[in-house]
Amino acid sequence: MAVSKEQVLGALAKVAAPNGQPLTEAGVLSDVVVSDGKVFFSVTVDAATVKAWEPVRNAAEAAVKAVPGVVSALVALTAERAAGASRGPQPSHGAANRAAGTPARPAAGGHAGHNHGPQGHTHAHPTDKVLPGIPGIEAVIAVASGKGGVGKSTTAVNLALGLRDQGLKVGMLDADIYGPSLPKLFAIKEKPETVGGTRLKPIERYGLKIMSIGFLIDEETPMIWRGPMVISAITQMLREVEWGKLDILVVDMPPGTGDAQLTMAQQVPLKGVVIVSTPQDLALLDARRGVAMFKRVNVPVLGVVENMSYFLCPECGTRSDIFAHGGARHEAERLGVPFLGEVPLHMTIREKSDAGLPVVATEPDGPHAKIYRDIAAKVLAEIRGGASAGRAAPKIVIEA
Repeated sequence: MAVSKEQVLGALAKVAAPNGQPLTEAGVLSDVVVSDGKVFFSVTVDAATVKAWEPVRNAAEAAVKAVPGVVSALVALTAERAAGASRGPQPSHGAANRAAGTPARPAAGGHAGHNHGPQGHTHAHPTDKVLPGIPGIEAVIAVASGKGGVGKSTTAVNLALGLRDQGLKVGMLDADIYGPSLPKLFAIKEKPETVGGTRLKPIERYGLKIMSIGFLIDEETPMIWRGPMVISAITQMLREVEWGKLDILVVDMPPGTGDAQLTMAQQVPLKGVVIVSTPQDLALLDARRGVAMFKRVNVPVLGVVENMSYFLCPECGTRSDIFAHGGARHEAERLGVPFLGEVPLHMTIREKSDAGLPVVATEPDGPHAKIYRDIAAKVLAEIRGGASAGRAAPKIVIEA
């Protein structure tokens, strides 16, 4: 039985806000997204009132789950400071979000690990709290980039397949909530099944177990969500998916150094991160920020990949360094992190990716597959070489 947005709103109208007003009339609801029985929305309130709203969030979630046809519900409580409120002893965004059951995040306008403003400097420091792992998963690694458009997702997919070719059981999580790529890169159209009505079953392709928010919504549906909603979605896909036994989970991160990156650093004992960049100066500048961010939150940098490193003309064989060449290698050496390899700008990689036929899986004997497998072997060597399994969680502190 299909469930509609109107049915969900009808159920929410029966939930009372702390002042007794129907939740649908309290002016706190985001847009309600309903897709194949899965419901997503957030409740945005002032940080000072968040404790009073947590029972309302629980009641809203229970009311939605009781609607016939609903198989799961994700309800995030987003806490914001009122305009003009004092920044002194009041709860920070991080404290308010922890009270709401979501991970800490930097103050608005800041970046993970650093926020330079009139209130001082934000730094991430390790605590003595050991992060809990994900049951059944031996290691989690992230693939990240400082900016978009550098081929990070294509690299992540072929890296995961290269790790599979090392004899490992591998899964992939698409953590780019605003722009999920894995449905396209694997040509996946179907929706994931649920297990026991509460947990999602990953979709399998080429021996990989895969999960993406893109499997749950229409590809043209915009995800107009605030940061805490994104955090909740990533956390749910990490811990409420039946991953089974995996040697490695590869997480395709969104570009940049924001909420998603900090969430991964705080929620999961990452074995490390692979940074993808193109050779030109602009991309390298952002890659440098990415390396610095992950180092600051105590996540090992497994290495840097130079994507679109050069173009080899398929007709005449002439090599052209369209985006310059060697910049990522030089930057890796300068930053003291491993350089993992160069991937060319090539029609085959682009065509196969667009068709959902990654080269490592569909042309395993080709030269491009060998490049990705070599990168995967180096990543595996770095993982086995000493990334800590008991890494402490970073904590955001404000220095006056």
